[in-house]
Amino acid sequence: MADQTPRSYSWSKTAPKLEQLTNEMLFADVWERPELPKRDRSLITVATLIALYRPTALPFHFKFALDNGVTREELVEVVTHMALYAGWPSATPAADILGQIFAELDS
Repeated sequence: MADQTPRSYSWSKTAPKLEQLTNEMLFADVWERPELPKRDRSLITVATLIALYRPTALPFHFKFALDNGVTREELVEVVTHMALYAGWPSATPAADILGQIFAELDS
């Protein structure tokens, strides 16, 4: 996380330990490791979420990627590239979600 502020999630009250692990292990530890820049981690994460067809996680990670310095054009290119490796059924919903994110950010 850019500011290291713990996040809350829709499931935080249901699974408080999962929230703690997400904030402390995933974001405060793994995402902060110096071996890969956050920008690269975001590209890898977005591509993985597209390939595994995880549309509910994409909005957060598309926005997070933008915060981490990935450009809109690069995100569009990742979605397009993944169509050839993960298939159209995984990439086209990602393109829809990305379009919604862009519209939200532009409003």
